[in-house]
Amino acid sequence: MKLAREEEMPDVLKRVPAERERWQSRALVWVVGTLLAVAAVAPVVVDFHGWRGLRVVALPFLLSAMFALLVWALRAATGAAAVMGFFVCFILAGRPVVSSAVSGRIVFHPAIAALVAVFVLTYVATRFGRARKAARGLAEARKGLRAASQIVANLGVAALAAAVGSYAGCIAALAETAADTVSSEIGQAVGGPAWLITSWRRVSPGTDGGVSLVGTVAGVLAALVIVGFGGLHHALWPEGLVVFVAACAGLVFDSLLGATVERRGWVGNDWVNFASTLFAAAVAGVLGRW
Repeated sequence: MKLAREEEMPDVLKRVPAERERWQSRALVWVVGTLLAVAAVAPVVVDFHGWRGLRVVALPFLLSAMFALLVWALRAATGAAAVMGFFVCFILAGRPVVSSAVSGRIVFHPAIAALVAVFVLTYVATRFGRARKAARGLAEARKGLRAASQIVANLGVAALAAAVGSYAGCIAALAETAADTVSSEIGQAVGGPAWLITSWRRVSPGTDGGVSLVGTVAGVLAALVIVGFGGLHHALWPEGLVVFVAACAGLVFDSLLGATVERRGWVGNDWVNFASTLFAAAVAGVLGRW
């Protein structure tokens, strides 16, 4: 979460070297992207063969392809990022279809609704107050293209959680992603007082680990929306509260990482986002068992 740029402690504030951030992001894409590809293809290859298998996965495949093409056509992601988005969507849409086809029914999990809600919320939030953010030097590039590493960092954990059967972990990761992006974008657009989460010193918009009241409230509401969509058909009942708490915990963890390891130049934002969604999914799993 990036809501403020610290005005003090210049000896602590460091930028991740560009080359280091690039290879970190590439490593994330290669490792997690490969796992996503395997998780998307393996169930189809193992469980179904021939024409029957193709018929079973045709609908989720088309849905995922349309989603990826839409994201790419809206200039919201690069081609490589759209491919990663396809894998994520196919895992969320295809796995329940493959599992339910044995009984002769085709069932789509509400995770698809949550994924679409994440896309809509982040798309709108990124463009909200763009002129004000641009004037402060905080807006994304006009083309707004998401890189493959950003898709993997923000959605990879959710897809992998769904692949291993942790639906609560999946929705918690999606909710944390929406909360992080919305809180950052709304906080930067609205402005106002912000504080570094580790020291509570007043900071200005743009700093890693900075939080503001407006941004935090917006992020929490975004998480609540995603949990609501993820709970359609009572899929998360009575775990909805646990998932919501886990997503909010991931949002706080993101700020803590931003204020510490990212500010010290150890890791880039992609790894911070990936770790935060992983933390949210893990908290959902632990609290769910407890």
